[in-house]
Amino acid sequence: MAPVPRLYMADNIIPSVPSRAPKPPTSSSPKLNKPNRNIGIAVGVSLFCLILLAPTPAGASVEAMRVLAVVALMASLWISEAIPVAATALLPIVLYPLLGIMKSSQVTGSYANHLIYLFMGGFLIAVTMERWNLHKRIALHVILRAGSSPQAVILGFMIATAFLSMWVSNTATTMMMLTIALALVKQFDSNSSQPTDLNDNFSTSLMLGIAYAASVGGTATLIGTPPNAILAGVYEELYHQRITFSGWMSIALPISIFMLICIWLYLTRWAYPSQTESVPGGRESIKTELEQLGPVSSEERWVFAVFVGAALCWILRGFIDWQAIKLVQDSTIAIAAALLLFLLPSKSQKGERLLNWDTAVKIPWDVIVLFGGGFAIAKGFSHTGLTDWIAAQFSLLEGLDLIVILGLIVTSVIFLTEVTSNTATASLLLPLMGALAITLEMDPFLLMAATALACSYAFMLPAATPPNAIIYSSRRVTIMQMVKTGIFINILGVLVLTVAFGVLLPLT
Repeated sequence: MAPVPRLYMADNIIPSVPSRAPKPPTSSSPKLNKPNRNIGIAVGVSLFCLILLAPTPAGASVEAMRVLAVVALMASLWISEAIPVAATALLPIVLYPLLGIMKSSQVTGSYANHLIYLFMGGFLIAVTMERWNLHKRIALHVILRAGSSPQAVILGFMIATAFLSMWVSNTATTMMMLTIALALVKQFDSNSSQPTDLNDNFSTSLMLGIAYAASVGGTATLIGTPPNAILAGVYEELYHQRITFSGWMSIALPISIFMLICIWLYLTRWAYPSQTESVPGGRESIKTELEQLGPVSSEERWVFAVFVGAALCWILRGFIDWQAIKLVQDSTIAIAAALLLFLLPSKSQKGERLLNWDTAVKIPWDVIVLFGGGFAIAKGFSHTGLTDWIAAQFSLLEGLDLIVILGLIVTSVIFLTEVTSNTATASLLLPLMGALAITLEMDPFLLMAATALACSYAFMLPAATPPNAIIYSSRRVTIMQMVKTGIFINILGVLVLTVAFGVLLPLT
């Protein structure tokens, strides 16, 4: 599932949402009733006790089995959402010391990993952009320059959505883009002389394009979606190697662009083609939205400058080998940019800064805690030797071809995240993928990166991702349309990730 429930969902985060826009669900998955939650607790506790009481398998340590018991409990609670997912992520702080796995000072260090501060800084930049409506102005200008045909308009919306989702929460991005899209579709319906089914094709492909672009765009950067950050933390914990911001973009951005183009072509050429030559009132509607924003404010200019400066530093840092900045990491840049926003004054609001604490507290703190929980799981795996023991259990897969293994794993992860949180899935599976890579004597990055991306490639169900849920709430897309369209995009994702990580990247 795409990012964790309740990201940027407060009504005052998107001040421009009109009353006609439906409110999105407050969770990325359906609310579970009390009996289901109780079952989740019962199953989790039962698995926890069974693993603790079972004889220790040959080759495994007692501490490793205790970590496995904690992971089984956390998996049950995450899947059932019996308690808030962020609360589940805190369990290692209590259970690791009680079970003699490691000291509190060791486990709590996972919750202060330097990558958490990369995301924190990224979130602070994002909420500042939202505070001054900079994200909306960027989106409108991209759409305005795309063209007037239905295909061009949809491409403009998808490019704007994908770009913003690289830096801003895909939930906030989708809500904003839905607001603009609904106004445009209403104009199209009232002015168009085309048959209703063609109008429906345009609105359906536009809505689905926004949802899918939000998920795909977020995978292009380390701060775009939680599984990417978890991958970086787990990989560093297990192999003591860092995935840089620029290094990740060099791999994920081309995949994201290719997926975006394929999705656009499928939606506009095959799934929901529109024969009309231009969208009635389309450019006028976008220009009206821009006029309502007014002239570019000094606050927007400064926020944009800080945003561009941070992005350039993240991208260029991997190519600059200066001894003077050797200790500077991506998290350093993120926090420096956030602190600069706290310092720069607002011209229109005397005594205010570009970023204040009332705005800062709106960042998704639950996601930050979830990152810590994922890193704590990885630390438990490496500290107790559980990774090596699990790797030995995968020996049956040694004879299989890399492409087959990748295809099976990517397929399983994509369809699993249709019904589970992608953050929880990444936290649980990435250490296992690292262990599997050891057994298969392959580059662990290939298997783990493919898994991390697959966690964000769920396109079938409204409950799969917050963007899907928000778009479904517009009542412009039915569940059947989402399933029929999404299953093709899921299969496309399987093929793209399998070829990219099984064929192309090993050749580089």
